[in-house]
Amino acid sequence: KVSKYFNSFTKVYITENKILVKQSPLLVVYNNSVNLSCKYTYNLFSKEFRASLYKGVDSAMEVCMLYANYSHPLQFSSNTGFNCDGKLGNESVTFYLWDLYVNQTDIYFCKIEIMYPPPYLDNEKSNGTIIHVKENYFCPDRPSPESSKPFWTLVAVNGALAFYSLLVTVALFACWMKNKRSRLLQSDYMNMTPRRPGPTRKHYQPYAPARDFAAYRS
Repeated sequence: KVSKYFNSFTKVYITENKILVKQSPLLVVYNNSVNLSCKYTYNLFSKEFRASLYKGVDSAMEVCMLYANYSHPLQFSSNTGFNCDGKLGNESVTFYLWDLYVNQTDIYFCKIEIMYPPPYLDNEKSNGTIIHVKENYFCPDRPSPESSKPFWTLVAVNGALAFYSLLVTVALFACWMKNKRSRLLQSDYMNMTPRRPGPTRKHYQPYAPARDFAAYRS
């Protein structure tokens, strides 16, 4: 009986002195902000503890840190350029991150540490949460009717100028064609040589007086 009681006491002691943390496996971020909740199985009442959020598979970067006890207000801080805040619940610590960038997509781990009273305790490493930051694609706002008036005015002015330029171009082209045609006609007229109607030469027979053959007879 003593042995059985000792074994059960040891099991309860080990369970009470072990901190387990559960996290959501995946969080997809569409608006550059996210709430990451770290649920723990430990009574932190009247304890001085530290809750931290680490980035990377090897947990090399501390993103956000909470130091608290139940007699002082919560103090969230970050030394790595992340914007963070959060809140403490009865069984969870929630980290709120905003202004996240696409290149900050990574796996994040929560860590709970009991600082006081002794002994020092921390949680076993959880499976972590993959925070996937999506890139935002902003569509331009549809212009209001009042803001579109200057645009349509500019379009009308440009259209009128283009139409006027087209008319001037057509008129100049018509004048150029008319002048070209008149020059061609004048050139053809100057190159024409005058011709006399009828044959140019007449072939006349040479004049020879008629001979009087009767004079020779007498």
